[in-house]
Amino acid sequence: MKMYFNKYSRSFLAGVLLLTAASCKKEYADPSGPSYDQAISSPNALADLTVGLQNWYTANRTSILYTSITTGSLLTGETYVVNAGNADEGQLYAGGASLQNTNAVVTGMWSVSNKIIFDADRVLNNAAAIIPDVNYRTGVIAYASLFKALAIGNMSMFWTNVPDTIGTNVPFITNQEGYRKAVRVINGALNVLAQDTISAGFRANIPPGVNIVNSLNALKARYSLFAGDYDTALAAANKVSGTSTFNYNTVITNPIFTLVTTTNNIYQIVDSAMGLPVGLQPDLADKRVPFYINRGTNPKFGVKGFYTALAQGIPVFLPGEMTLIKAECYARKDDLGNGLTELNKVVTKQPGADAFGVGADLPAEDAATKDELLALIYKHRHIELFMSGMELEDQRRFNRPVTERKRSWLPFPFVERNDNTNIPPDPAF
Repeated sequence: MKMYFNKYSRSFLAGVLLLTAASCKKEYADPSGPSYDQAISSPNALADLTVGLQNWYTANRTSILYTSITTGSLLTGETYVVNAGNADEGQLYAGGASLQNTNAVVTGMWSVSNKIIFDADRVLNNAAAIIPDVNYRTGVIAYASLFKALAIGNMSMFWTNVPDTIGTNVPFITNQEGYRKAVRVINGALNVLAQDTISAGFRANIPPGVNIVNSLNALKARYSLFAGDYDTALAAANKVSGTSTFNYNTVITNPIFTLVTTTNNIYQIVDSAMGLPVGLQPDLADKRVPFYINRGTNPKFGVKGFYTALAQGIPVFLPGEMTLIKAECYARKDDLGNGLTELNKVVTKQPGADAFGVGADLPAEDAATKDELLALIYKHRHIELFMSGMELEDQRRFNRPVTERKRSWLPFPFVERNDNTNIPPDPAF
């Protein structure tokens, strides 16, 4: 029953064009593939559908990974558009009213997110009835829940409101409710994992790299933090150990490297300030700067980090993110001592001590007040998690001036607005 990941390497551009045409009704029939009745008719078919979620999330220009990193970095001044012919990325770089409801990057993120949620729901609603092997079923449920949570969480980072369900004329919830919903999805998976283990057979059929339990706890920490549930975020972050990556190969390639780094034709890094304002810019000795930014001639500042090779893996989360979540939780709970201690674990960390080589190797920071500590945590999140897609959420959460970004929220795509009377108005900025 071995299912190789490259079986999902069909044209995703064609798939997203199909999705954008049907997105408003949340109907995702693919004429080039099996019907949805066929897709959930057997354990093998349901597992195939589950494994395909990772490809939708991580592969090609239509993936959530590409669209979220691109959107976050362009709107917060980390990157700029190299070639004006890339009109959709150009709208993001211009920001403000220039960003249209028809923007392909924005529409792609919306449509693929809903596609993942739709498919994950099909899996979660049918797994118990179709998969008799409890341990194999546990893996399917946990894996589908992981990508459903990622899709809901990513939408919540970029839109004021997100759909509450999948269907016709669906209601909306706030982005904060979206984060809490993502956590509930994760809790469902963790509850299943507390009862049964994942079978070796299921693990053999998913792409290597993703540590399911670590990823679920890391995402629980991330989205609980974003929702303001600091106790839950802190507890979840403390359960994370080890790493988890989205792996690539010569068929399914690292999309930022393939489309951005190697072509130098879509966008590149603005400069070594990493999009931060004066007063928060990286120290000249910060070793994370050369980790993430390549110094050259054309471009002078180039994309590096996790986007330097065709088959380079991209972390689901960074160890430094978990430490900074702890720092922020303590700070917001007015425990400045523990907050500063956690922050300085990141500040003083040497690259060799980090699983991915991300290390500032700087002297410890000091902060006399809560505001000073939060400003430092924001600074080091921005550097440690450079080009992660979380920039806009961080800027809003830390109440950074709107002058530091080109938009706070994305407009709702016309593919949703045209047929959904429940859709909220577009944000002004």
